[in-house]
Amino acid sequence: MSIGIWVLGDQLNPDQSALASARPEDCRVLLLESSSVLEQRAYHAQKVVLVWSAMRHFAADLRDQGWTVDYIQTETFSSALLAWIQEQGIQELRLMEPVDRGFRRSIERLSLPIPIHWMQSNAFLWSREDFAAWAGRYKQLRMELFYREGRKRFGVLMETADSPLGGQWNYDQENRKPPTKGLSGPAPLWFEPDAVTRAVIEKVEGLQQRHGLPGETQPFRWAVNRDQALQVLDHFTQTRLSGFGPFQDAMVSGEPTLWHALLSPYLNLGLLHPLEVIQRLEREGLERQVPLAGLEGVIRQILGWREYTHGLYHWFGEQYAEVNHFGASEPLPQWFEQLGGSGMRCLDTVFAEIESSGYAHHIQRLMLLANYGLLAGLDPQALTAWFHRMFIDGFDWVMLTNVLGMGVFADGGRLASKPYAASGNYIKRMSNYCKGCSYDVKQRTGPKACPFNSLYWDFLARHEPELRRNHRMGLVMKQLSKLPEEELAAIRSTAANHRALAASGGA
Repeated sequence: MSIGIWVLGDQLNPDQSALASARPEDCRVLLLESSSVLEQRAYHAQKVVLVWSAMRHFAADLRDQGWTVDYIQTETFSSALLAWIQEQGIQELRLMEPVDRGFRRSIERLSLPIPIHWMQSNAFLWSREDFAAWAGRYKQLRMELFYREGRKRFGVLMETADSPLGGQWNYDQENRKPPTKGLSGPAPLWFEPDAVTRAVIEKVEGLQQRHGLPGETQPFRWAVNRDQALQVLDHFTQTRLSGFGPFQDAMVSGEPTLWHALLSPYLNLGLLHPLEVIQRLEREGLERQVPLAGLEGVIRQILGWREYTHGLYHWFGEQYAEVNHFGASEPLPQWFEQLGGSGMRCLDTVFAEIESSGYAHHIQRLMLLANYGLLAGLDPQALTAWFHRMFIDGFDWVMLTNVLGMGVFADGGRLASKPYAASGNYIKRMSNYCKGCSYDVKQRTGPKACPFNSLYWDFLARHEPELRRNHRMGLVMKQLSKLPEEELAAIRSTAANHRALAASGGA
């Protein structure tokens, strides 16, 4: 067997292009579980458990399908890869192109005795070349245009080849309801760890202190193989899809998942393919007569936003990682690393949820965590690295565009048309976090003022000349101009005091 296929930890799909290029009887498959990645980035412990357990389960599934699989646990993948090539007499190495640029560079730096044949990734609906062809037609790239193109291209929720089902493309305005009193979603589908996962948990716990891995390893309840991931998809379509739309932006204490699908970790590992998920959602949603607004909303997250951010990651190129439009440079407060202790009930609630599971839904990420980073002027590269490390579905391609572009506007509008800045009023409207908080969401000056309030107006004032040029910021900039000078000075003093407190590690 002279052909070797190396499968990476986020390529765990039996139809991925490298595996599809060969027959089981003609090659050997390699999966490398390398702890050296933890020296480069201290991932959330549950993320490490998920990836390694999913890899081990995938190797077992491939063996059941007739593949010859070598699963190697190692400190460094380079030495293990070289030894495997030599021991097995591999003459040709095939590898599906990694999604993250950094990993491809690491592989290209290896001194291997044989050539690597890069197979074009089929993990997404749009190839990088197809996305580039689309993007090259526009001066200003916007997700809505890309999403409509995708709907037409893949025939999703379409009445005719050019007309959307229901007569409109976007139902966003119907999917932003604030939480009602006592709002709770259906119970999510979780799994008890099997023997394989328990062994991984034990290994990760042994590495946790050495590498400073954040988060708790247990209880670990994520799906770890394709069969379980398909069960999560089935559970979502049966119990959560019909209610997803209206409250997808709501934030509720004690309800970290509400109606969210919890599919992103499995999509990002390859356990599920986006097209099969989209087609399943469309079929089940129409059969069950799910409200079109909610059905379109969840499909847009996958067919639109996920494909769009992946495409932009490669379209923007390597320099995008260094963008810092507002020149933000504040260090991350200690409570980002400690996952708690900010004194703000909204942030501390989400930090606690992240610590226990590595998960927070998209509005918690955008309108709490990233919004705080934007308003407080946190270093965008440090914040992006934190997101990458802390989230169960975090990868370079995910976080660069989502945090730098959408979250903190560090790219100056290449992705989003305006900064997604919001005061405490938004948090009060869309959550129940403000009740019982040590800060007062109605105040914007003084020691008890909600930090989101003082930071919000201070952010607008710091960047007033530029923000006035953004037509989508017109209304709020008019409100800024109406603030008495004395009040604005007090607001900015309050904001400065908070930043000093955050820098000192206080709360």
